Amino acid sequence: MTDKAPVDAVDAIADQWFAVRPDLDTAPMAVFGRIYRISKSMGDAMEKAYARYGISRGEFDVVATLRRSGSPYTLSPRQLSATLMLTTGGMTGRLDKLEKAGLLRRSPDPDDRRGLRVTITDRGLALIDEAVEAGLEVQREALTGLDEAEIATLTVLLRKVMAGVP
Repeated sequence: MTDKAPVDAVDAIADQWFAVRPDLDTAPMAVFGRIYRISKSMGDAMEKAYARYGISRGEFDVVATLRRSGSPYTLSPRQLSATLMLTTGGMTGRLDKLEKAGLLRRSPDPDDRRGLRVTITDRGLALIDEAVEAGLEVQREALTGLDEAEIATLTVLLRKVMAGVP
């Protein structure tokens, strides 16, 4: 990195721990404290970006999952639940709201008479294409202090951390 990052609230917490427990290695706390704070702040920023389109982050995730599944932008509620790690009850609530808003439609599954298929509508497709760009802009702005090489390095390092998380 070219510039030293300024001292932040996580440094203050680690310093406090050092003062009362100098035997502790607080490096993991410093890493995950920052990851948590970044996640919380970015989650709030993304929620705000998507609100301009009348959807929440959770609703964005449903429509975005359909969009990135490729044409014909159709999945079963079970596939959506598994991808988004949601209970079927939680998924039903989101689907109800998104269907009422005209962003998706549910129809019988032609291959399973007991099943349903969820398909993004033309309105949903247009909305998600705009919302994803707005979300990416928020994320891009958050990374303005890093150059391309630093972003690539951070990506690799975070991938390694994720691989070690249970």
